[in-house]
Amino acid sequence: MKKIRWSHFVLAFGYIFLYLPLICVAVYSFNKSRFVSTWAGFSLKWYKALVSDPIVLHATWMSIKIACIAATVSVVLGTIAAIVIARFRRFRGKTFFIGAMTTPLVMPDIVMGLASLMLFIGMEKYVGWPSGCGITTVVISHITFTISYVVMIVHARLVDFDHSIEEAALDLGASPLKVFFVITLPMIFPAIIVGWLLSFALSIDDVVISSFVAGPGSTTLPMVIFSSLRFGISPQMNALATILIALLSTGVAISAIVNYRKKRVKGK
Repeated sequence: MKKIRWSHFVLAFGYIFLYLPLICVAVYSFNKSRFVSTWAGFSLKWYKALVSDPIVLHATWMSIKIACIAATVSVVLGTIAAIVIARFRRFRGKTFFIGAMTTPLVMPDIVMGLASLMLFIGMEKYVGWPSGCGITTVVISHITFTISYVVMIVHARLVDFDHSIEEAALDLGASPLKVFFVITLPMIFPAIIVGWLLSFALSIDDVVISSFVAGPGSTTLPMVIFSSLRFGISPQMNALATILIALLSTGVAISAIVNYRKKRVKGK
């Protein structure tokens, strides 16, 4: 009994530690006062101010667009790289290739940002592309570090993959391309989805690398929020954070419901 009570206490403490700050952000987004430390009553004024703020809306749309493009490209390239690592066990330069794919996982963001900036400056000088920093440079920089996460996730799924299913399909006359799209891809698809979601979250959350490679018109939402901290935390940012929390919570809830129904169907 003591062990059960202690585990419940630890679990409750963990939930409080993780979610109490999010609850505070949501509550104070409805605060009438501008000051976080003072509750002046319930109000929706900060949500109205958020909707009418063109800078925040533009930055939000820019972050979503960059994150979607970066996550999609990272998933495609990362899946191909993971298949090469998992299937082609012996090829010249494999160790270097794996190292190149995993190095961004441990590289500090400030080093990645500076290296990307120097690369784009050199390319513009000697190649003529890209013409200044902008959304293209931000997308490329985000792909360089998000692709590593996709490689690790998809590769972990491919390692535990039952290759006898593919071999059976090949023995029955299916082409390698058809085996990939009919058998391999559906079985690793959950890992691909996880890789896309993680890449999207990392891209939309990045502020350090984006600060180095972003140009006029490509300011992301984290950059706007970070720059606004010089004037104090605005309840308008709390309103924006609450909307993001609500959207993400809805997505997680829908995913959990779908997975629960799939398990019930398999159990029957």
